[in-house]
Amino acid sequence: MSRRPPVKRTFPVYLWIAIAMVAVAAGYYVLQHDGAVEAAAPAPALPPSAASGAAPAFTLPDISGKSVSLADFKGKVVVLDFWATWCPPCRKEIPDFISIQNEYGSKGVQVVGIALDELPKVRAFVQANGMNYPVLMGTDAITALYGGIEGIPTTFIIDRNGKIVERFEGFRPRATFVAAISRLL
Repeated sequence: MSRRPPVKRTFPVYLWIAIAMVAVAAGYYVLQHDGAVEAAAPAPALPPSAASGAAPAFTLPDISGKSVSLADFKGKVVVLDFWATWCPPCRKEIPDFISIQNEYGSKGVQVVGIALDELPKVRAFVQANGMNYPVLMGTDAITALYGGIEGIPTTFIIDRNGKIVERFEGFRPRATFVAAISRLL
């Protein structure tokens, strides 16, 4: 009787492939988890110039190229909204800001939009939506000046003395803004 040589047990190729896939998936999970932790970090604080609550001064062009400064609204309650035409929550807030400007403009409230978008798109959007308040063209410098705008819409409420009293990130209903400005009138 001839004796067979012992069978050498090797790890099947398909198991090596499965192990490699699990390792890749685990690495992907770790990378995604690290990103989620960063995304959950709180919004940066306002820069030192605004630590006392003072709204950082700025001058930006409006959609027709005219320079507009925050100082132009001295003595008014300012609703300063960072937005873009491609942002659905931003677009959803625009009718509320139009309404607030209509209702509270004569009482000393001024809505100001800072568009973080391309000028031709902003012009078309402003015209198509009948926006009745100044829309300025934003820059990286203005977003940095206001503590870093991590997401839009981001809206600041500035009192008559030029101090930031509220910062809202993300969509808010009209009643939220009305409550904030009513306390300042």
